[in-house]
Amino acid sequence: MNSLRHRHPSVLGLPVLALLITAAGCSSADDSASAAVPSPGAKVTGLCRNLNKVLPSEVDGQGRRDPEPASALTAGWGNAAIILRCGVVRPAKMNDPEADGVEVNGVGWLLQKEDDGSFRFTTTLRRAYVEVTIPKDRTGDGMAPLVDLAKAVKKAIPAGIAD
Repeated sequence: MNSLRHRHPSVLGLPVLALLITAAGCSSADDSASAAVPSPGAKVTGLCRNLNKVLPSEVDGQGRRDPEPASALTAGWGNAAIILRCGVVRPAKMNDPEADGVEVNGVGWLLQKEDDGSFRFTTTLRRAYVEVTIPKDRTGDGMAPLVDLAKAVKKAIPAGIAD
């Protein structure tokens, strides 16, 4: 009976151990940010891939940490992450003549304050819409992320009207 008692826990222990290993493998230890990947047409996707190639390695003093799932259409910096998504749909707020906008180093942006205190900026008058979300705890430096991103946006996304 003792030998059965010793075998029983080990038989039950293997499935439990396998379950724990599987659960640990699926969990995220690095608190990676996530971002919905846009699904634009082929022309805009090409522009976004070009943008991804010229994005800076640092934004607002934060190193690049791309969100999940990995995509050439998204990028991130820091933790809490500043998130860039390229190829987003034109925001309806752009139809509002009272909407807030800013120009930073030759790139126009629609400014939207979110309910959670974060800010969302979307490029205007470019052939692809680029959205940058700045979390609430990173908004103290104002336009610094947009300053850091302006050169890459101007280089990769030509001025004009998005398709």
